[in-house]
Amino acid sequence: MTIVFKVSDNVKQKMILYYKDKLREKTPPYAIFQAEEGGTIITLYESGKAMFQGISADIDANIWVDQEKHLNNKNIDINAPKKQKEQYKEELKYYYSMATIGSDEVGTGDFFGPIVVTAAFVSEEKIALIKDLGVKDSKKLTDEKIREISPTLIKEIPHVTYILNNADYNKYQNKGFNMNKIKAILHNKVLYALTHKDEKYAYDKIIVDQFVYPRKYFEHIHEAKEKVTDITFTTKAESKCASVAAASVISRYIFLQKMDEMSKELGITIPKGANDNVDNVGAEIVKKYGFEKLTSIAKLNFKNTQKIKETLHK
Repeated sequence: MTIVFKVSDNVKQKMILYYKDKLREKTPPYAIFQAEEGGTIITLYESGKAMFQGISADIDANIWVDQEKHLNNKNIDINAPKKQKEQYKEELKYYYSMATIGSDEVGTGDFFGPIVVTAAFVSEEKIALIKDLGVKDSKKLTDEKIREISPTLIKEIPHVTYILNNADYNKYQNKGFNMNKIKAILHNKVLYALTHKDEKYAYDKIIVDQFVYPRKYFEHIHEAKEKVTDITFTTKAESKCASVAAASVISRYIFLQKMDEMSKELGITIPKGANDNVDNVGAEIVKKYGFEKLTSIAKLNFKNTQKIKETLHK
């Protein structure tokens, strides 16, 4: 996406100040500066024209549209041309038939159990297998179906999985990382690992189910030494992209295995989700093993932690 509009002198000065720490080494001819932020390239020309290029160009451009409105009472329309929007929507229809790398995660809404993130590569030749197995968003499949089809997926589909245990999750939380930042870090980790394997995969696109604005996603992984930035973000990606659907199912399968292991270790059936039953089981675990046990098996920032404490003090 490319957006260009002319900015006023007072907004121009604000832009120069804002991007001074994000400048690129080379400046194009007739440009005051060129900067990069969160995957968007920003160029300010001597003429006063500002150009924003990238997946999240509209988000970055809107910062300065708002400044023009606030400081100069100017209304600037940066809507992408209708043809460009239609072309993008049309492209979405074909993601499922493309060779893609996609990533998805599970466990972020569960009090117990880890967060599991998987990146998977599905070639055009394997799309028929994905359809035959009935692979789709793991949330729309029963646990039994996931257990049935996942061994075949794991064998046939190249993938990388990362499991974030609860002890490490709680450390992230103590550092002030919110869930979206944690998810972005993990998605970047598995995508980088898969795209930098010795075997190179011939993919058309890398697709991630959009859980945050692209600009924010790239802010979250800003400090990572190794990054994947050539990403197409789209909502409901599991239904549009075979590789995201495969990654979703593989992640869910591994999550279920980890929950089974935890249940066996504790001698208690560990429930999924974050409902009242979770609170009751949590209280039972604390009575049996002590509150410290939750640090390694649960996400302590969830409201369930406080509810468990309240249950124990009744």
